[in-house]
Formats: sequence, C-alpha cells, structure tokens
Amino acid sequence: MGSNWTLKDAETEFVAIAEAAKAGDPQRVTMPGDGAVVVVSAADYDRLSKRPKTLVEHILEFPKLPDDCQDLFDKTEPLLMDIREIDFDE
Repeated sequence: MGSNWTLKDAETEFVAIAEAAKAGDPQRVTMPGDGAVVVVSAADYDRLSKRPKTLVEHILEFPKLPDDCQDLFDKTEPLLMDIREIDFDE
C-alpha cells in the first residue's frame, strides 16, 4: 500500500507501518474526515522535535583561543581603556 494508509488498513497493518517508519520511511494515516497523522521513527522524531540552540548557547560553544594567542580584548578594566570624545553637534 506504500506510505499512505487509511485508518482501517492501519489498524490491521500496524506492524508494517511501524517497521517502515523505523526504517526511515514516514507513514501517513488518513482518518475519516480531513484529519491525518504521520508515523515516524523515534530517531526522526527526536531530531525534528529538538529545541534549537539559543544565541547564548551558540556563542558559548565558540572555540576557545589557544593560550599563546593574543587576546584582542585585553583591556577589560574601564580605567585602562582609551576614551575618545564624540562631537554630536556635527
């Protein structure tokens, strides 16, 4: 029957549906009216339902600089930073 099933057929062929879904072939089961469900493998479900990383999580995963690299942000103390004047009247 392929990957499209009626609810009646799905009731009798659930093992075949589950095996096909586990093999990576999503199975669509149509229900009376206009409803439908899709049976997918647990691995596919986990991949699809995984929460995307936040910006903070993404930034925290950035590779660390090697110890012998110069840190571009050495000046972290406010008193050591160069202050420049900005003329807003121009």
